[in-house]
Amino acid sequence: MNTYKLIFEENFEKRGRPNPEHWTHEVGEKWANNESQCYIDDPKNSFIQDGKLHLVATYHPNEHCKYRSARINTYGKKHFQYGKFVVRAKLPKGRGAWPAIWFLGNTGVERVRWPKCGEIDLMEFAGNRPDQVSCAIHTESYNHKINTDIGTRIKLPQASDTFHDYTLIWTKSSLSFMVDEKEILKIEKKPTDTEAEWPFDKPYYMILNLAVGGWYGGPIHDTDLPFHFEIESIKVYDIV
Repeated sequence: MNTYKLIFEENFEKRGRPNPEHWTHEVGEKWANNESQCYIDDPKNSFIQDGKLHLVATYHPNEHCKYRSARINTYGKKHFQYGKFVVRAKLPKGRGAWPAIWFLGNTGVERVRWPKCGEIDLMEFAGNRPDQVSCAIHTESYNHKINTDIGTRIKLPQASDTFHDYTLIWTKSSLSFMVDEKEILKIEKKPTDTEAEWPFDKPYYMILNLAVGGWYGGPIHDTDLPFHFEIESIKVYDIV
């Protein structure tokens, strides 16, 4: 039986912007996966209020960036290797919303391109499939570009109405994904795995974002915006 020691916690109690000691905003107009949003650093799109982090996608029909949203990460500030990660969140309503809680392994001095760097998707959701959430991994050998990614999708009818705990337990030998403490996927390291299959023995950083459209998010219905992604808490534990 594993025991856990809390090493990092965000309860979003201080009203204002995300803590710059922990989070960096990624900004820009061009993003992968055919996404339509511009990511910006603006208090209208990322803010803390009522004990929650809010990431909001907004609609600007007469502007150069028609859709504006937020993407924040812990790169260079908080890196993690193994442990238990619990993110309590309520997902947005709206067709075309694509929120995600995920990790990338590009924390070294030499930047390694995706998918070789490794990706862990703790939670993804599409507003066009409002009763389902998914999790997955992407590596050099297993990724969606070559239709070999490993993941699962489960029914969660109230994902946008109530908060749920999205949990990853990451050890040297396995990745276990859970929703409300119920395991939905477990990926175990095989003795024959190389870094191409298992790049998960190095530090990763966390990303929280709200995309608009894209291959996963699907068709955008402008009348459904704004999209609203709420994160109530993040807890990271060492396994001891």
